[in-house]
Amino acid sequence: MSDVEDDASGGLADEAYLMPAYVKLLVSDALRSRAFYVALGFEVRHADQVFTHLRWARGADLFLVAPPPGVAFAASRGAGVLVCFSVVFDDLEAIAVRARAAGAKVEGPSPQPWHTRELVVTDPDGFRLAFVQPA
Repeated sequence: MSDVEDDASGGLADEAYLMPAYVKLLVSDALRSRAFYVALGFEVRHADQVFTHLRWARGADLFLVAPPPGVAFAASRGAGVLVCFSVVFDDLEAIAVRARAAGAKVEGPSPQPWHTRELVVTDPDGFRLAFVQPA
């Protein structure tokens, strides 16, 4: 589970809500990807053979989707795009340890000129995730 708390009990709120924006990633192996994201600390909200709804924190949801029949994967996915997640209470170094243990390429954490520290993790399909913490 993520380090960002949603309600007074310290857990993620269970109610459904309209998300103003969200990200869907087409993944080549749904079970592998789901296990990878859970190892990083994401919570599974729903999962079946084609679709996984993950939550880092309320309002920070991510969807993993198997590609529709006939859709080929590009050789390089996610180039030029970082999917960012705020880190408030957790330690970037702890996330880096979990990511390395899950077999991910890890960059940082590194200080940024915009007053944050960022850890960049590459998932099994080549998507780059940035975990961002105020400096």
